[in-house]
Amino acid sequence: MAESPVENLQLGRKLDAAPPGCPALKLVGVTKYYGSLCALDRVDLTVRQGEIFALLGPNGAGKTTLISIVAGLVRPTAGSVEVFGYDLKKHPMKVRASIGLVPQEINYDPFFSVNEVLRFMMGYFGLKPDQKRIDAILQAFDLLDKKHSNTRALSGGMKRRLLIAKALVYDPPLVFLDEPTAGVDVELREELWKYILGLKKKGTTIVLTTHYIHEAERLSDRIGVLDKGRLVRVGTRDDLLEEFGEQVLLFELERPVERLPHGLAELGVTRQPDGRHLVYRYRNGNGRLNEVMDLIRSSGLSVREIRDRHTQLEEVFLKILGRAGGLPQ
Repeated sequence: MAESPVENLQLGRKLDAAPPGCPALKLVGVTKYYGSLCALDRVDLTVRQGEIFALLGPNGAGKTTLISIVAGLVRPTAGSVEVFGYDLKKHPMKVRASIGLVPQEINYDPFFSVNEVLRFMMGYFGLKPDQKRIDAILQAFDLLDKKHSNTRALSGGMKRRLLIAKALVYDPPLVFLDEPTAGVDVELREELWKYILGLKKKGTTIVLTTHYIHEAERLSDRIGVLDKGRLVRVGTRDDLLEEFGEQVLLFELERPVERLPHGLAELGVTRQPDGRHLVYRYRNGNGRLNEVMDLIRSSGLSVREIRDRHTQLEEVFLKILGRAGGLPQ
């Protein structure tokens, strides 16, 4: 599709407006223990209104635990949670009504139709079923022709759409998408990306967890990296690339060398095991490239090809987690 149907979706009920400048989500010192296991360790996080915030981390990092705490499904061991200025402990119902949650696992009632599922969902949040609103949601997610179908008859992709429709039908201003494109095909993934961006244009705040680095890079305003229960970095893509990124030059020689000519190692040049490739890495434009080039020429080395590349966000992610390695491609 050229344009997301969500672009034309009229939002339904609005909750009490948050004070100007109030974050959509604020976590202070949020900690969660399961016995002796620390799932979250003093997490401080602020998500701004209207932004898409991507939360990255390996399996077991604590992403789902964090979402479950904010949604009121899990109690934190320590710390505080505020959603649009409402404290979770003092105003749990207001907080829960402000949140739409799309879980990673497909979760639906197999005994009802698509339309009934959405009617019930509105009722869970104290709203009278609004058929116009439901039909608009179904139209937005290409499910209108499945309106009276039993949910068991839906394909995997349609079930994924229904999960998102359930989370949006009562118009929450904050939406958590926990691995929304896990296990879906490329075409559906592209459609869901358009839907997400359409929601952002309508002012919805979105917290996205994903294992697809490209997905986070394409959709998010900012990225947080969670590892072993700790939030180790938060920043924009450019922030993270500036802090951890580097440029890599790969010199392919005409003939292999057994050792580096004198002076190249001191400039940071390394020799690959095949002896035919030299690697020079530098950051933020602060390298000594001219000196490296001059020394390579003066050493009599014949260079067949020079290739350069910049660090990708996936490599930055691995560096942050302390798992960087490998040679330039």
